[in-house]
Amino acid sequence: MIYCTFVLSVAKDNNYDKIILGIDPGTNIAGYGVIGISKDNMKLISMGIFDMRKEKNHAMKLQSIFEQCTRLIDTYLPDEVALEAPFMGKNPQSMLKLGRAQGVSMAAALNRKLPVFEYAPKRVKQSVTGRGTATKEQVASMVMALLKLKTQHSKLDASDAVAVAICHHFMYKPGMEQSTEHYGGWGSFISKNPDKLK
Repeated sequence: MIYCTFVLSVAKDNNYDKIILGIDPGTNIAGYGVIGISKDNMKLISMGIFDMRKEKNHAMKLQSIFEQCTRLIDTYLPDEVALEAPFMGKNPQSMLKLGRAQGVSMAAALNRKLPVFEYAPKRVKQSVTGRGTATKEQVASMVMALLKLKTQHSKLDASDAVAVAICHHFMYKPGMEQSTEHYGGWGSFISKNPDKLK
């Protein structure tokens, strides 16, 4: 189920130059944020969470993530998708599950032939707050300030996802060499990850 706090109607005949979908992957709760770019102005279109805690098992959670990401893409028609890359944790099992959640989110975007970009958590925090060690609360406050929001979402996963979209807007310039991973479709994903076919 998708839980939204802020939703504005959007269609391809809008005044946006670009629409970016940001995703903060998770297997129990995942955040998403959709922003519209007009010249150098950013506007929030939608933000919320996917809550998979009631799903029976891990496989069902992954299916739910894929379906809900696909529904978001079909609803808001983003031009680009930005995801937060899994961070290195101490628990290998948690890392594996988080990587799978990111993978199905990526697959949903690639299935709709959308370019996908990955950003490390520290880079997202740095680009939005100026500090790579910022807390989730500080990120949420800067998201509110940058987008001129009066109300904060009840879940920090949602504001984290919006921060990923904002980071992508700040960091990515077409034609410039990027230090982030970029996949333009299944072909480019496979060419950069040939070991996945073994």
